Amino acid sequence: MSTAVHNTPGPGTGAGSKAAAAIDRAAADGRAALIGYLPAGFPSVQETIAAGIALAENGADLIEIGIPYSDPVMDGHVIQAATTQALEQGFRVAEVFDVVAGITAATDAAVLVMTYWNPVVRMGVDEFSRRLAEAGGAGLITPDLIPDEASEWMAASDRYGLDRVFLVAPSSTPERMKSTVEASRGFVYAVSIMGVTGARSSVSTAAKDVVSAARAAGAQHVCVGLGVSNSGHVREIGAYADGVIVGTALVAALRDGGVPAVAGLTRELSTGTRKSS
Repeated sequence: MSTAVHNTPGPGTGAGSKAAAAIDRAAADGRAALIGYLPAGFPSVQETIAAGIALAENGADLIEIGIPYSDPVMDGHVIQAATTQALEQGFRVAEVFDVVAGITAATDAAVLVMTYWNPVVRMGVDEFSRRLAEAGGAGLITPDLIPDEASEWMAASDRYGLDRVFLVAPSSTPERMKSTVEASRGFVYAVSIMGVTGARSSVSTAAKDVVSAARAAGAQHVCVGLGVSNSGHVREIGAYADGVIVGTALVAALRDGGVPAVAGLTRELSTGTRKSS
């Protein structure tokens, strides 16, 4: 029995946005959305699917599945080690569609793929987008792709009804913030710190400013990631953001305790999502 995250459009989200619909459903329930990240193929493809299902069944509203990459620029050491292991075990990009399909077949979760842009280009932007849509995926999060260079992806995402999530950061200029918000569909990913991913003991105070700037630029849904590791962080960020993204802490839980540890941490994190009235 999974938590129901239905893929119908919510109010003001734009037709067909699975990610926005999931965030709206959480908001209607008085919560910030909880978004969990897992790297595909770690510790194996089947275990990634099982962990994704555990996320959905224990309080995650959206799931990000990362494609392992040989030369990451944003990932901290925990995620790097996990993706290196997946690659050494022979993970291939096309297997990400198996992961997405496995999770969407078993749950109602909105599942997005997070990837550096090169693997998409190598497969072909149209083919990648088509296969992602066929697997039931919601869209892509593209940390190293900027809207100025995304015309092919913009067209493909429209063609296949996929969300396109771009990143904004404390360093984003007002002009860059506006163009990124306008290009995004589903939500805008607000990076709370300048640096790589990794669980931290406190959340950057810059996160609130980034969310405010994105909202001022017209963003309807802003989710915050990088550095979130416990329910206190979730509660703190959820007070002003529409969603809270957790990655490194979940990957470490999967590494150290398998799928049961992912389920337990997700339940704990979800206790911080309730917004005070």
